[in-house]
Amino acid sequence: MALPPGRPVAEKIAVIGAGYAGMAAAVELAAAGRHVEVFEASRVTGGRARVTRIDGFSVDNGQHILVGAYSETLRLMRAVGADPERLLKRTPLRFEFPGEFVMSAPKLPAPLHTAFALLLAQGLDWREKWAAIRLMRGLQASGFRIAPDITVTEWLDRNKTPSRQRRLLWEPLCIAALNTPAARASAQVMANVLRDSLAATRAASDMLLPQVNLSALFPAPAADYIASRGGCIKLDHRVKSLRQENGVWRIDDAGPYAQVVLAVAPYHLAALVPALAPLVEHFEWEPIVTSYFSYPPHVQLPRPMLGVDNGLAQWLFDRGLLCGQRGLIAAVISARGRHLEVPTAELEHGIHLEIARLLPDLPAPLKVQTITEKRATFACVPNLQRPASATVLPDLWLAGDYVAGDYPATLEGAVRSGVSAARLILAGSPAD
Repeated sequence: MALPPGRPVAEKIAVIGAGYAGMAAAVELAAAGRHVEVFEASRVTGGRARVTRIDGFSVDNGQHILVGAYSETLRLMRAVGADPERLLKRTPLRFEFPGEFVMSAPKLPAPLHTAFALLLAQGLDWREKWAAIRLMRGLQASGFRIAPDITVTEWLDRNKTPSRQRRLLWEPLCIAALNTPAARASAQVMANVLRDSLAATRAASDMLLPQVNLSALFPAPAADYIASRGGCIKLDHRVKSLRQENGVWRIDDAGPYAQVVLAVAPYHLAALVPALAPLVEHFEWEPIVTSYFSYPPHVQLPRPMLGVDNGLAQWLFDRGLLCGQRGLIAAVISARGRHLEVPTAELEHGIHLEIARLLPDLPAPLKVQTITEKRATFACVPNLQRPASATVLPDLWLAGDYVAGDYPATLEGAVRSGVSAARLILAGSPAD
């Protein structure tokens, strides 16, 4: 694609990786009038949160949810014409483990919505409810700072948190938000999540359940937006060479580029820029397992999202209620655990029995397919040193959910990192 007349070739900016971080950076740059070219190894956009095909259904390589606090993701969705009101099912915060625990935030102004959600929770006695409220009040009093950083388990121990409350509230919330078991997860990052969701405005705690696949939610509309502003997306293009020559960057045989945003998974950094490998060599990784169960079309969960207490699965999502994919149920298992030692067929059978406990007379699934992302996210452990967006190499920037920030490895964390990298570029380059 030719550059607009009069624009120097060296003003081109390259983004390597078309996941949420890379597309966020590219949209922010394109919106400012910069010419952007995005390179993506896959045939679809989305990175580690992308669409795939299963038995005629368009599904995700891992089920994700958003919350109302994801301000940057929602802002960029609107900017590229992806209407959150249409693409996301917004519901008040609700945690439900059928027969064990239900916590639902009423439509009250903050902070009453959180207090009443805890006070009215079913499955906890009054001692446990007051303990949860005290825990939140203690966090607020400390400005949501936990210093020194410790594990979530140690933090709960110090606050004498009842065991049932841990099992049904804090530990599932930790797994869902940080994709790291409470015994290893950072209490400070957990506090950041609570600060911006449960302790913020009522709308910030809302759950936003995707009603389309994750590529269609933002990356695909973002690609159209970038193209409409003179940029381009090069799919099925695995970058093999990234080098700087005479003050400009070249990608394989393409270029020159004035700036490059490296928005690949952190474990791919070493292959592209060996000098950056030490930035993430201390990282550990956590998996996400998603099993898709195809049942006859009449099969339906009581709600779009349900928890599984002490089961193989952790969360169940009814894709029929969310996306119109009737009979399709997604079972999600986040982080490492005993499920990784179970053969896939045995795991799938065990999850089917867990679904059957919720749905009497459940027929056998027509088909089951399990997707395991072995390195879905970094392990969000205490005091983890995460790299900054700026690198030691001039005009080379990092973007990704692992880059330094308040959030764990979430879609919002990825988007914020991309926006940050783009704004650093814009701050240091002249406007058109």
